[in-house]
Amino acid sequence: MRDDTERIKDIQEYIEKIEKYVVRGEREFYEDELIQTLIIHNLQIIGEASRATFEQFKAKYCQLDWQDMADFRNLIVYEYFRVDLGVV
Repeated sequence: MRDDTERIKDIQEYIEKIEKYVVRGEREFYEDELIQTLIIHNLQIIGEASRATFEQFKAKYCQLDWQDMADFRNLIVYEYFRVDLGVV
């Protein structure tokens, strides 16, 4: 089982991956389905890592909106047909 430190490293790693693509701009995001898929998948991983992080750790870093990360992950996984690229 992965511990909180590993999960936080995962979150950081996948944020960095997203940052590599968002610098290309909004237009390229809307025009390139591969970039859309990559970013959405990385957000899913971030949400899963945040969901699995222990409550004691989350309380220590309460400035982060852990629930929003997990909720967005659930939207991507269970209600993928409702994903709005404008929100992503």
